Amino acid sequence: ALRRPRPALRSFIAGGVAGCCAKTTTAPLDRVKILLQAHNHHYKHLGVFSTLCAVPKKEGYLGLYKGNGAMMIRIFPYGAIQFMAFDQYKKVIKKQLGISGHVHRLMAGSMAGITAVICTYPLDMVRVRLAFQVKGEHRYMGIIHAFKMIYTKEGGFRGFYRGLMPTVVGMAPYAGFSFFTFGTLKSIGLAQAPNLLGRPSLDNPDVLVLKTHVNLLCGGIAGAIAQTISYPLDVTRRRMQLGAVLPDSEKCLTMVQTLKYVYQQHGIRRGLYRGLSLNYIRCIPSQAVAFTTYELMKQFLHLN
Repeated sequence: ALRRPRPALRSFIAGGVAGCCAKTTTAPLDRVKILLQAHNHHYKHLGVFSTLCAVPKKEGYLGLYKGNGAMMIRIFPYGAIQFMAFDQYKKVIKKQLGISGHVHRLMAGSMAGITAVICTYPLDMVRVRLAFQVKGEHRYMGIIHAFKMIYTKEGGFRGFYRGLMPTVVGMAPYAGFSFFTFGTLKSIGLAQAPNLLGRPSLDNPDVLVLKTHVNLLCGGIAGAIAQTISYPLDVTRRRMQLGAVLPDSEKCLTMVQTLKYVYQQHGIRRGLYRGLSLNYIRCIPSQAVAFTTYELMKQFLHLN
């Protein structure tokens, strides 16, 4: 008989698939977010919906998916590492530190987010550079060319980790609160209203799982809360990643400098939280799809 792969590997595959499904759902909004956050001169006078309409006119419908190839190459390992690490960290924190309840979800989620970010950061850097380009003004010809250019022009491997600090600082609360909120809502829901919200798992009838629409709702709420808490650091990270491409790059060398600069130039609403409404539209379905796909993949791969 065929041996089933180890649970950690199955968790890795489930997380990767969940990440890819979630990101493809919201790829056009991702592209628009990057163009707006960093004030791309072709689109900076436009709002979210007008940019969504303007991109296909200027660059064709595939323009909305620019950088998505690099995104998939990054997001499969990212989602895979994050979900797998979350499961592993949760066990370690419970066993080694004796911490359980809701706190271990918050800690494990933060640690999983940081692990995934550090492992896949150079791919994120390349994707952002590709997504920021506008048709007719290409600095990079593709993924491999972008890697080569950043490596030779921006100080070797250090060039790929520009903006890592705000990413890690932002990722800890984002992933932490995301996993924490989803896990807490799931356990409360199944404890309080098992018949209304839950159903038996496909791979193990003794285990209750959330119904799909409830899963989507819990994932969406988790995404919204996590996003609001960590958004200013996301803006800071984008600015730092785009570094050399932006005219005011010398004012955005460190995380604190960048936060100060964006706040002084544009204030809170138009600076630190610019593009947040778009991020809700993007992030809520993305997290909903990610958690729901992961829960379904867990059943499909017999992880319950």
